[in-house]
Amino acid sequence: MKAKYLFITAVIVAWAVLFQACKKHEFPPECDGKAQIVTTTKVFATGLNNPRGLKFGPDGALYVAEGGVGGSNLSTTCAQVPPPVGPVTGSIDGARISRIDGAGVRTTWVDKLPSSQSAKTQGSLVSGVADLAFVGNTLYALLTGAGCAHGVPSIPNGVVRINPDRTWSMTADLSAYIASHPVADPDPSDFDPDGTWYGMVNAGGNLFVTGSNHQEIDRITTSGEIHRLVDVSATYPGHENWIGPTSIVYHQGNLYFGTLTTFPLVAGAANVYKISPDGNLSVYASGFSAILGVAFDDFGGLYVLENFTNNPFPTAGTGDIIRVDPTGARQIIASGLNLPTAMTFGPDGKLYVSNWGFGPPAIGGGQILQIGFTCEIMRADTKD
Repeated sequence: MKAKYLFITAVIVAWAVLFQACKKHEFPPECDGKAQIVTTTKVFATGLNNPRGLKFGPDGALYVAEGGVGGSNLSTTCAQVPPPVGPVTGSIDGARISRIDGAGVRTTWVDKLPSSQSAKTQGSLVSGVADLAFVGNTLYALLTGAGCAHGVPSIPNGVVRINPDRTWSMTADLSAYIASHPVADPDPSDFDPDGTWYGMVNAGGNLFVTGSNHQEIDRITTSGEIHRLVDVSATYPGHENWIGPTSIVYHQGNLYFGTLTTFPLVAGAANVYKISPDGNLSVYASGFSAILGVAFDDFGGLYVLENFTNNPFPTAGTGDIIRVDPTGARQIIASGLNLPTAMTFGPDGKLYVSNWGFGPPAIGGGQILQIGFTCEIMRADTKD
C-alpha cells in the first residue's frame, strides 16, 4: 500500500513540475530553472514566389507579401539604377499577396502587382510586394518592385490599400516623395531613384516604412500623408557607414529596426536600432549579420533573423534566428535557413518565417516555416 501511495505521489509531483516548468499561452512558454526552451521547425506552407513580409490578419489567416517573378520590361525614359545592380527590369503584374489558412493551404488573395529584378550579374534578385500591415480590418501593402527605374513606369513605389473586393489602390506615392524629399547623404554609386523599401508596421494607426537604399524611416497616415521620422544617412553619413534599415517592429511604445551593412558583408557589423517616440536613434543590440527580420516575444525577448552568416555575400543554408534575452543572454532558435526574409509570431505562439525569400530553386519554391516552442525537463546524461 505504501509503495502504491509513493507511486501516485511521484506521478502527481511529476505533473506538477511539468505544469510549472511550462506556462502555456505565452510566447514563447516561460520555463523555470528545471526546464529549457526547445524548438522544432517544419515547413508550414509552400508554393510561394520570393516570400517577404508576413502578417496575421483579423481572420487568423497568414498573409504573405511576395516579391513575385520579376519581369523583362526596361524603362529608358528615366534615371536608372546604376550597375552592377542595374539596369533593373520589371512587369506590372508579376507579384501577389497570398493568404495561408491554418492548414497551410495557400490561395492568391491579391494578384497583378508590380515586380522587378536586378541585373543578371547580381543574380536577378526579385522585388515586388515587400511587406504588409493591417490597420483594423484593412490590409495595406508596401510596393518595392515598382517605379520607372524598375521597369514599371505606370506604377510608382508606395503603399497601397487592399479594397474589400481585393482590388488595390494607391494610398501613398513613395517614388514621388523621395524625389521631392531627398535624404541628407544619399550614396550616388548605389542610388535607387524609386527607393528600395523593405519593412512596414502599424503603430497607433499610422504606417511606418523603412527605405533601405536611402536609409530612412517614414510615417504614412491612412489618408496618404508622408512624413520623414528619421534620416539615418544624416546620423551616419558616408558610404562606408551605410547600414540599410530593413525589418521594423513596434514594441512597448518604441520602434525597432534591423540593418544590413555595406557589401561584401562584414560579419557581426549589423545592429538592431531603437527609435523613441521623439525620433531619437540608438543601438539596442549589436553583433549581427544581414538582419532581415525583428520581433519581440511576451517576455521582452528580441528575435533577430539573419539572412546569412559568416559569408561575404548571400549564401543558402546559413540563415538563423537569435533570441536576445532582456539580460543580454543569447540563444540560437533556428539555424540552417535558406535566405530567410521575414518572420512574425502567430496567435498560436509559434514563429513563422519566410524561407527561400530570395532566389528559390524554382518558381513556387518559396516556403513558410513554422517554429514551435516547448519546455523540456533536462536530465543529466549518464551514458559513457
